[in-house]
Amino acid sequence: MYEHYYGFSEKPFSLTPDPKYLYRSQSHANAFELLQYAIRRREGFVVITGDIGTGKTTLCRALLEQIDRTTFTALVLNPFLSEEDLLKRILIDFAVVTREDLKTGRLASATTQELVDTLYDFLLGLVPQNASAVLIIDEAQHLPHAVLEQIRILSNLETDKEKLLQIILVGQLNLQSLLRSPELRQLDQRVSIRYALEPLDEDAAAAYVAHRLAIAGGSAVTFSGRALALVHALSGGIPRLINLICDRALVAGYSLRTSRITPEIVRHAAEGLELAPRRSRRLDWLKRPFASPITTVAAVVLLASAFAVGATTVVYQWFEGVHR
Repeated sequence: MYEHYYGFSEKPFSLTPDPKYLYRSQSHANAFELLQYAIRRREGFVVITGDIGTGKTTLCRALLEQIDRTTFTALVLNPFLSEEDLLKRILIDFAVVTREDLKTGRLASATTQELVDTLYDFLLGLVPQNASAVLIIDEAQHLPHAVLEQIRILSNLETDKEKLLQIILVGQLNLQSLLRSPELRQLDQRVSIRYALEPLDEDAAAAYVAHRLAIAGGSAVTFSGRALALVHALSGGIPRLINLICDRALVAGYSLRTSRITPEIVRHAAEGLELAPRRSRRLDWLKRPFASPITTVAAVVLLASAFAVGATTVVYQWFEGVHR
């Protein structure tokens, strides 16, 4: 619809994890470099976490595009698998077996141990070729404990000198707390690198929008500075939400036949998404219980005095100091 009007070759704010649209903010660039380092050094276990919509899957796909031909890769996007299904998925991605083999061959009814042995034989065969293997599991926070335990066992596949399989777990923020549960202590101790993706700040969000517009080939539309600031406020710097808002804004801009996206257009576009700017953290103290009755009385007196003399800022600072 608006693609032709603005001269885009494709939708610039699609929600699909297309690696060519990866914007390397400081946080994403750090994560990308850490992953490449871990693969080169065969670090074993790596855990990448981030809030919903921060670009974890896009990061994984971009990483796969950069891996050389001597590295075999397996990407598991569905975490709701049994131990046997996970192993079969890995063997298929490594091209050890085909889907047809699983249906009609010996592996159709193979046990977990037989599948592990098949994988082990494959990994050992990579050693004389100076090749390696990487397993990436997305949405890992949904993995059952039994499957995580199986993954821990896979991390034991090694020679005297090195790990045979590099494992990267990618998931939402609660993946860290899951791994630190008592049942998964052995697995957690094997993690050598951890990194949490951060939302984009206001400057990075503006650069992200410009990056996606440029990749899509459109130069006939611009977002005003205030519009970009509002996009950041509404999205909290989450790339997926930025995509949703900007896509709706372009639809609205097209309907108005304008080449400049204003704050009014962004606000109108966001209404259907039921998004509102996040409440300022300066006011978080309003939701907190006071430390004591004495503190409460003192707060009320100070608040009244501050408003009388216009020193509201002092009150905010006082509350933040008490409840920090």
